[in-house]
Amino acid sequence: MAKSLKDRLIQALVDNKLVTQKNLECAKDLQAKDGGSIGRILIKEGMVSEKDMMSVMSKELNMPAINLSKYKSDKDCVKLIPEAMARQHRVIAICRFSNTLIVAMADPLNIFVIDDLKVFTKFNVEPVLSTETDILDAIDRLYDSDDRLMSDAIKNTEGPNLEVIDMAKEEFDIGEAALEGGTPPIVKMVNLIILEALKKRASDIHIESEEDYLRVRYRIDGNLHDVLRIPKKNQNAVLARLKIMSGMNITESRVPQDGRFKIRMQKKEVDFRVSMLPTAFGGKVVLRALDKANLSIGLDTLGFSADTLMRFKEAIAKPFGMILVTGPTGSGKSTTLYSVINQMNTPDKNIITIEDPVEYQVEGITQIQANAEIGLTFANGLRSLLRQSPDIIMIGEIRDSETADIAIKASLTGQLVLSTLHTNDAPTAISRLKDMGIEPFLIASSIVLVAAQRLCRVICKACKGKGACKKCNSTGYFGRIAILEALAVDDNIREMIIENESIDAIRNYAVSKGMKTLRDDGMEKYKNGVTSMEEVARVTTEE
Repeated sequence: MAKSLKDRLIQALVDNKLVTQKNLECAKDLQAKDGGSIGRILIKEGMVSEKDMMSVMSKELNMPAINLSKYKSDKDCVKLIPEAMARQHRVIAICRFSNTLIVAMADPLNIFVIDDLKVFTKFNVEPVLSTETDILDAIDRLYDSDDRLMSDAIKNTEGPNLEVIDMAKEEFDIGEAALEGGTPPIVKMVNLIILEALKKRASDIHIESEEDYLRVRYRIDGNLHDVLRIPKKNQNAVLARLKIMSGMNITESRVPQDGRFKIRMQKKEVDFRVSMLPTAFGGKVVLRALDKANLSIGLDTLGFSADTLMRFKEAIAKPFGMILVTGPTGSGKSTTLYSVINQMNTPDKNIITIEDPVEYQVEGITQIQANAEIGLTFANGLRSLLRQSPDIIMIGEIRDSETADIAIKASLTGQLVLSTLHTNDAPTAISRLKDMGIEPFLIASSIVLVAAQRLCRVICKACKGKGACKKCNSTGYFGRIAILEALAVDDNIREMIIENESIDAIRNYAVSKGMKTLRDDGMEKYKNGVTSMEEVARVTTEE
């Protein structure tokens, strides 16, 4: 019966003028030489497309065909078939009804594979058609990467092409580790976790000790995703390896530690800032990836609206004053400030920053790492750097009234000062400075621009936000873009600040003069097809 069906399929390909007799003869010669099915050979040699083959098979076999790139499979159902078996046989489970498992197959005539699946899953197996390419893409997308990552780490004797560079030394010899964390399989495991994170555009890697395993999660476009569970027996080795790489005390597990390291793969270098906390089950490590390639060269690349971009450029063209960027943690404030100072980083400017921590090391800029434990606070560092004749000062964050007071006064004596505040919108930054004890007339005289910022996820261009493609990992989003409201302080707003008028009054006046609120900017990006309504609602509050 199977042979008869195969003959019918081949004849249907000829009848539909999808292949020629010459193609068939060539395919049969290759089959005699190398084995394999005629259908797969025809596809492999480019004699017929996968879609044409699937269309003919669907018609001749009276079997439904599905496009897996648009199909949201149940991951629990998918895992009924182990990944290795799915890859070997080019199959993937897509759903289950009662005692029947629906399986997408590239070759549903292979009764031996169907029998194997029945025995292994203990379900009746109902095949449907899909292309081999779609099936392999779905396997990559829907199976967790832990088994692949573990096996790669152990089997790959050469390891990934990744060099670890210590921040305190020229190079870090990963072979010098005498502890458990330096054994080759663990070195490869950690390297592969880092490489996979970079491939997936993760901003952070979370490695967390649980009761029975070590969990690995990636933060991609602002959201955390489970990617790997490492056996508990490897926990101490993995944590030791990360401590060694980060320059931490490997014998200390009772107190928090911070460190950093740099990796080089091929010609690309990426810094990692590392934080380790003791927990009930052993420890939690967070690695923040600081990829300079993601640091925009200038403001024009940040996706600002034309009006917001104009307000920023007018503000940074001023010889002195203060520019504030506000928003919650993770809203992209640092990236915006670095983009501003990158744009102003010319040989005729003396730019000094004080940060905690220094996130990106930028050539041509003097950067100071604040360290309260030794007395180098933002306020003390700011006092000292003012003696260095700076033209532009960037303060990582205004956290207290002393820092705010020094920064405000510096902005009035010939320096352009940039910093961040944690407020929900731009006008509220004014009341926050007042709460810190800054006199209204000083605020009015110093502030030239306040920008509030959020990050929205960008709709995936490959699947148009449907969440059914490999590129966006089935989320429907790929990358993030800033939405902003930029409050330019004019003479009327200065007068309102001095007169202690309400923040609502200042906001209403700014809107009447053309300021787009966060919601307005988000809605504009939604209308332009950049992001979704859900994303705008998620990151903004009701006006």
